[in-house]
Amino acid sequence: MPRVNRTSVLWLLIICSSAFLLFQLFYYRQYDISKEPGSHLLNPAGHLTSSQVQWLMLKKFLALAQHFQLPLFLADTAALAVISQEALRQHRRSVHESHCSFLCTGRPITSFALNANLWTYNAGFLLAAEQKGFEVLQLRGPDPRLASLDTLSGEDIPLHFLLRLHGYVIQVVFLYERSGNYLWHGALRLKADMDRSFAAFTQLDYGRHPGAYDRPELVLTVLDGLDVRVPRNISRFLEQQRHAHFLECRYHDARNFLQLHPDDSSPSALDFRRKAKSLLQLTAKTLAQLHVPFWLSSGTCLGWFRQCSIISYSRDVDIGIFVEDFRPDIVSAFRDAGLSLKHKFGKVEDSLELSFLSEDVKLDIFFFYKDGDVFWNGGTQARSGRKFKYVFPRFSLCWAELLELKVRVPCETLDYVTANYGASWDVPVRNWDWKRSPSNVQENGVWPVAEWEELIQVY
Repeated sequence: MPRVNRTSVLWLLIICSSAFLLFQLFYYRQYDISKEPGSHLLNPAGHLTSSQVQWLMLKKFLALAQHFQLPLFLADTAALAVISQEALRQHRRSVHESHCSFLCTGRPITSFALNANLWTYNAGFLLAAEQKGFEVLQLRGPDPRLASLDTLSGEDIPLHFLLRLHGYVIQVVFLYERSGNYLWHGALRLKADMDRSFAAFTQLDYGRHPGAYDRPELVLTVLDGLDVRVPRNISRFLEQQRHAHFLECRYHDARNFLQLHPDDSSPSALDFRRKAKSLLQLTAKTLAQLHVPFWLSSGTCLGWFRQCSIISYSRDVDIGIFVEDFRPDIVSAFRDAGLSLKHKFGKVEDSLELSFLSEDVKLDIFFFYKDGDVFWNGGTQARSGRKFKYVFPRFSLCWAELLELKVRVPCETLDYVTANYGASWDVPVRNWDWKRSPSNVQENGVWPVAEWEELIQVY
């Protein structure tokens, strides 16, 4: 029997053992990956799918954010739309079986919001992100909180971060606290030298225009195996996001106007502005409790648009409400708030108007009706029963700030005030006749005498 070469046998055993070890390492690696969140998204060939690439990118970003203590919460509308409280409870119970079902929405962008007042800006965050492979685009703009009639623009502040990796983008929108006790973010405006192909900008949730939000209460949860804060009341946050459009006061134009027409600084004018601010705050609080939206109308809207303030000689506060938002308990709510009813004209179906009195300042509430491509509100002359109609082009509502209060105004403000006050709206008119002066006033018949007792109530 031929003698076996020991060296050959030894080499054969080494080769076999090495091959077996390599097979075990490969199998263990595949098994270990399969236990990671999102691993079920591997295709049959064992390659990472686009969803898992996005999940790994989000994991890397959130780890960086946690390291630099960014006070983030998930603000992505697509992701939040699929989250419910029941889904969150179920997901907490199955954290170890997590997968990319919430954060991977099929879009190449994921949005987060950052409460800027809770974070001291640290440029090291963006530097660290670049070191981790992210491409970074930082967008800055003037701080509107420092703007006033005296100082027309503030210093630049960060408004948006965009971070890109493997074709996926994370948007971080900065939310700043404003004096009206609300959160604000700025518009996203690219400078001439910036890369316009950096992201699918039309798909961004935030940045087409400035936005205003109530401060959301946040909860920490686990989404797709990652720790993420989300608004506790998601549906309310999403509703606010849809109607967040914010209009900044036009300080530059207001200052030019006041240079031509200086505002009254007499003690009586200052006293009226103080009372008007208090009445507007009380009005906002009362209607918020009833869930009735309103906007600045007539002279109060003109004052905001023209001079960023209340018109001191107007002697009243004017607001508009769509008639479908009328609540029968509006009168009792304002009475409970300390206001007295001055008059009630019309009816819900036609030309409803309410007026209240707080000290010596009047609150006029005009109810608006939709009629084809126009909106209108009514007016009534108490002694004659004559009816009037004030017609406006259709408008949407935006947020604004007046007297440190977040309020709504017509987004198409110029069209609104022009309809009411004509092309010369920027010229003060102290002698205003509500039946003749408005550019949009129309005769609208007469109330039947038999109905005066019900439709013309003066107190």
